[in-house]
Amino acid sequence: MKNEPFRYTYSAQQQEEIRKIRDKYAPKEADKMEQLRRLDAGVTKKGTVISLVAGILGALILGVGMCCCMVWTDLFFLGIVVGTVGIAVVSAAYPLYCYVTKKEREKIAPEILRLTDELIK
Repeated sequence: MKNEPFRYTYSAQQQEEIRKIRDKYAPKEADKMEQLRRLDAGVTKKGTVISLVAGILGALILGVGMCCCMVWTDLFFLGIVVGTVGIAVVSAAYPLYCYVTKKEREKIAPEILRLTDELIK
């Protein structure tokens, strides 16, 4: 027999699958456009979470007020007060979202402007 080493070549489909698996584990370089997209998307996340929490809590408080009015009739006036507080909290959810998002945009603006200047050049 000859002393030739065994050689095996993969098909193009296998090579592509190997490349995809390798890309998952290889360290990634920071792509400036991807970083810009991530920063822009992250601006509204905090405001969204805070306004959702406020809206859900307000709805629950409103529900307790309705229970006081409808189920426990001796707590009718307390139910009106509690329900009004719940309505106020639900009503404050959107202005709270706008306020938090505005503050986050002000905080992240220098980084966004720096990245956009680098990408434009």
